[in-house]
Amino acid sequence: MARPSDNETNLPFPILVGDIGGTNARFALLLDAFAEPKQFPFVRTADFANIDDALQQCILDKSSVQPRSAILALAGPIEGDEVPLTNCPWVVRPRDMIANLGFEDVLLVNDFEAQALAIASLTDGEREKIGPGVERAAASRAVLGPGTGLGVAGLVHARHTWFPVPGEGGHVDVGPRSERDYQIWPFLEPIEGRISAEQLLCGRGIMNIYHSVCAADGIDAPLETPADVTAKALAHEDRAAVETVSLFSTYLGRVAGDMAMIFMAKGGVFLAGGISQKILPALRGPEFRAAFEDKAPHSELLRTMPTYVVTHPVAALAGLAAFARMPDRFGVATEGRHWKR
Repeated sequence: MARPSDNETNLPFPILVGDIGGTNARFALLLDAFAEPKQFPFVRTADFANIDDALQQCILDKSSVQPRSAILALAGPIEGDEVPLTNCPWVVRPRDMIANLGFEDVLLVNDFEAQALAIASLTDGEREKIGPGVERAAASRAVLGPGTGLGVAGLVHARHTWFPVPGEGGHVDVGPRSERDYQIWPFLEPIEGRISAEQLLCGRGIMNIYHSVCAADGIDAPLETPADVTAKALAHEDRAAVETVSLFSTYLGRVAGDMAMIFMAKGGVFLAGGISQKILPALRGPEFRAAFEDKAPHSELLRTMPTYVVTHPVAALAGLAAFARMPDRFGVATEGRHWKR
């Protein structure tokens, strides 16, 4: 009978690490503490009814080396023996994985907890700095990333150990500030009467802003996908798209600044996720950093904090692999999240 274990974090190799998002799942196999992760092709979550089928068909059937344990980062809070994902119909059942797929150990963490593990050791080649600020080596950090949803996590350092702080910060309230905000806000689509950060800062958030800009100006909204909007914006081929990405950058800067103050992130604020990488040319512009620093009475404090776009293609997997190799370097809470045969 599989059972949640105590706080042991030394899982047996080979270890499968996985980052399960709302749209894509990414996996890699770590043979031992010294090997580079062997990455598998991305898995579209919509192509499989459940995670067990995806693991069997895309990983276990395709590898001659069978993993003994798994560390999976999930987009959503982790509670109990059945963990539903926030933006995906999959439900993760660690006890079934152990019984049916041959794992000895399964450890579940939040997806942005994995991103936080990654930012502890990114090289300059795996991130791009945006604006001023000086990184303090052992200071707290924050990571947020717009994708299918908006993930947020913190990373704090104490007693020579990095402690990731998972949460649901992407669902904080946001409100209008500028005159233009007040023009478009009535047209934004709320959830149960409120506008959360995730309603603006994710793929559907791009469309939410775009449709509201067009509605406020009384013009048609012919673009149909976030990729269409960002492509037209970066090519300067559609005025509404250009304004959408400009506003997106501004709102991302505001929320990033909020998280910087919450975590006192003198070690930096890191923008992860696919959208941040895709709109990097826009984030290099003035809107993001100006909004990040516009935090009176603490604007001077915010100017000292560096901001980065994570350019590592699979940062969450890198973070999980770092933890798998050296679990003692990280203070990852495992109680209620670690199942053993």
